[in-house]
Amino acid sequence: MVAADLTVPEKDMRKLLAAASPEAALLYLYVNGGNDPEKAEEELHLASSRLSCAAATLRQLGLWPEKRVTHIAPGERPDYTEKDVLSTMEQDSSFRGLYGEVQRLLGRNLNTEELKILLGFVRYLNLPADVISVLVCYCKDRARRRGSSRNPSLRTIEKEAYAWAEAGIDTVEEASAFIQAQNVRASRLGQLMKVLQIRGRSLTAAEEKYAQSWLDMGFDNEALAMAYERTCLNTGGLNWAYMNKILQRWHQAGLHTATAIRTGDKKDLDRPAERRALDEDEAAAIKRMFQEG
Repeated sequence: MVAADLTVPEKDMRKLLAAASPEAALLYLYVNGGNDPEKAEEELHLASSRLSCAAATLRQLGLWPEKRVTHIAPGERPDYTEKDVLSTMEQDSSFRGLYGEVQRLLGRNLNTEELKILLGFVRYLNLPADVISVLVCYCKDRARRRGSSRNPSLRTIEKEAYAWAEAGIDTVEEASAFIQAQNVRASRLGQLMKVLQIRGRSLTAAEEKYAQSWLDMGFDNEALAMAYERTCLNTGGLNWAYMNKILQRWHQAGLHTATAIRTGDKKDLDRPAERRALDEDEAAAIKRMFQEG
């Protein structure tokens, strides 16, 4: 079923290891071995539910061959009225059940405007009720992680709902795989903050953009620590632009682990800091640092 000469790219391997899903790894090997995904359940002897979870995990990792299908209908976004809400509440028992569940999760009654938003989740975004419940729980947990003691508003949840619909997240399996991927991402960001000795605050949007790009490149924590140390030696502290240039150079050279960097970048590492020639981009980064200071 799996080709003997199948080579797994390093970046794919890192994603699979981070996901910690044996079924997803098995399915990845099966599909990339030239097999028909439709036959995976039979040939891999996986239950349908486990296979769905594995496929959802691969989709979240960007390792599934099929393109995601967006659930946002083309055209102008509908403007629901109070009459639409009342009519749906009277005629649709599943919507009434969803309304009650969301109120329970948020610990308060929903007003008419919020019910219009909830109706949009169902009618316009075509999200199933069980997926909406998972969505609300995810947004609550995210608010807690960010230090908020209050539950998110429906407007905040709506933004995430559109992102899920755009990404084709329309099953509990897809939602669970997405949340798992986000948890892994948050864990890696937390580890990176420790490496950078950032404590007692969250990353700014610009800092998080840098940090996530480094993680997406596939650097391990020791490699990031090496880049941080070199940045501090040459600039006197953490300079995001300078560190980014170091990591971009290593990434372009295919050096993503401490071992690879010590071997591949040995000449540069062996030279004393005061004699190490900075390239033009790094020099410009230092100049900007002092100008901003």
